[in-house]
Amino acid sequence: MKIIVTGSSGFIGFHVSKKLLESGNKVHGVDSMNNYYDINLKKARLSILNKYKNFSFSKTKIENKKNVDKAFKKFKPVVVIHLAAQAGVRYSIEKPRVYLDSNITGTYNIIEISKTLDVKHLIMASSSSVYGANKKIPFKEIDKTETQMSIYAATKKSNESMAHAYSNIWKVPITMVRFFTVYGPWGRPDMALFKFTKGILNNKKIDIYNNGKMYRDFTYIDDIVSGINLLIKKVPNTKQLGKYKDDSLSPIAPFRILNIGNTKKVYLLDFIKEIEKVLGKKAKRNYMPLQKGDVKQTLSNTNLLKKITRYNPKTNFKTGIRKFLDWYLEYYN
Repeated sequence: MKIIVTGSSGFIGFHVSKKLLESGNKVHGVDSMNNYYDINLKKARLSILNKYKNFSFSKTKIENKKNVDKAFKKFKPVVVIHLAAQAGVRYSIEKPRVYLDSNITGTYNIIEISKTLDVKHLIMASSSSVYGANKKIPFKEIDKTETQMSIYAATKKSNESMAHAYSNIWKVPITMVRFFTVYGPWGRPDMALFKFTKGILNNKKIDIYNNGKMYRDFTYIDDIVSGINLLIKKVPNTKQLGKYKDDSLSPIAPFRILNIGNTKKVYLLDFIKEIEKVLGKKAKRNYMPLQKGDVKQTLSNTNLLKKITRYNPKTNFKTGIRKFLDWYLEYYN
């Protein structure tokens, strides 16, 4: 199968691309290789993908419509997995316009060219952050999502609305996947596990927001990849209406929303304690109030994912932390 993965040099995009290549698919990666975080990490991921003979690559921003159209028309994908985005809740407070350009204009370009090329399935990354200030736990796909807490979250919600409208008008089959706090080897340096590990090893204080009184649905990267891989052939279709209880399938468009999370509460202080245990070293802690734009809790309901794919993310956070630390210590000597 010919598949385009946007954000292929990013954390999730790299792992998805590698899995698809190992399964014998032809993959074309699209990535801007920007310097939001250490560019060497992105180059290292790309160098691994370049070792596969069935991988090709275009370096471009997704908001550059001309370049995007050129890459897509040349490769002619059957499936598109759109993972490219300006990530980070906190950075969106400092540089909101970057998020509008990449996450909204760029995403529109991907949807538009997918329609033009009659792509059979467009899978797009959303985020658990769209649930915002919702107090009903765990979060279900059919819950209202109208209280986003950050510009990043707002752009992801905008992506969902824009994708549904396009799917309705042009009948483009689109699945939106809401990821819940993804972590693992080759992760992003701006995320908690990476920052905590670096701080502990370098004897620096680690910032712990809301005084540690928060929990997350930490989801290991391999579980995210498995979920996406199984969804490729599960194309949303309005003929499926009524097949699943509490389905997020649109009644008027081949459009669906799905959570991919681990469905387990992991308290932040327990997460840090496990890192300390594996490293054999105590963290120097800097307790702080809740950061602007942040939420105190996330927890997914993945019943719909299980019904459609027969798959449920299952990696225990202690196992996931150990695998990340093994990679981190080897990569950074």
